[in-house]
Amino acid sequence: MPADLLSSVTGQGGASLPAPRPARVSPELIHPALWRARQLARGGESGLSSRFAALDAELPGGGWPRRALTELLLRHPGVGEMRLLAPVLAAVARGEHGTSRSVMLFDPPATPCAWALAQLGLQDDPWIVVHGREGPRGAALRRVLGAADVLWALEQALRSGHVGAVLAWLPESLRADALRRLQLAAQAHDGPVFLLRGIEARLKPSPAPLRLALHPSGPDGLTLQILKRRGPPQARALVLDLPPVASAQRVSLAVPA
Repeated sequence: MPADLLSSVTGQGGASLPAPRPARVSPELIHPALWRARQLARGGESGLSSRFAALDAELPGGGWPRRALTELLLRHPGVGEMRLLAPVLAAVARGEHGTSRSVMLFDPPATPCAWALAQLGLQDDPWIVVHGREGPRGAALRRVLGAADVLWALEQALRSGHVGAVLAWLPESLRADALRRLQLAAQAHDGPVFLLRGIEARLKPSPAPLRLALHPSGPDGLTLQILKRRGPPQARALVLDLPPVASAQRVSLAVPA
């Protein structure tokens, strides 16, 4: 043993001394992806802000995650989910986080309303809609793709690297292996991926790292409960104030005096 090392562990007369203990390092400081269950996860990539400060404070990464599935569970369409997502969709389409990219909708329950989207600041944004269900009675749209084909198209879109944000309304009878394939495909997608499903899906396991239940709270409110996240359980549900779609003038025209 070299003399300098020997002198650090022995005293006069050759008596052994206790070796110094290494400094204790907090586990979460070893790597940004490490986290404790009592804390919100801090990944190496920050999330995309939802533009709702109270919600961002509850989401790991401070916003909607990239490269992962986010499940929104609803009792029925139209509870406020589009108004909740409108800020991040507009930011992605305008290129606020990099290159401007399109927003893809897979199997929406109704045809998007251009006027309502314009009220949410989405009037100039590129939208691509993929239909797979039977269209409304009398509508020109009919069944174009089967459920399996829609899932295949969704998976390919996620792997392509050319889409900004994705919203998909999934069938009730979705198999667990299909969800796992979508989660793997989402890891190659650097934008947000939102899967909209029925509230009954909360009782079924899912590979999505983030799951939220949405309930209406008045005409312009939304109650949001985080069912699953990388971190501790949510202490209490959030109630968010959503931007109104109808202007005051249109509301006065619609409501009789």
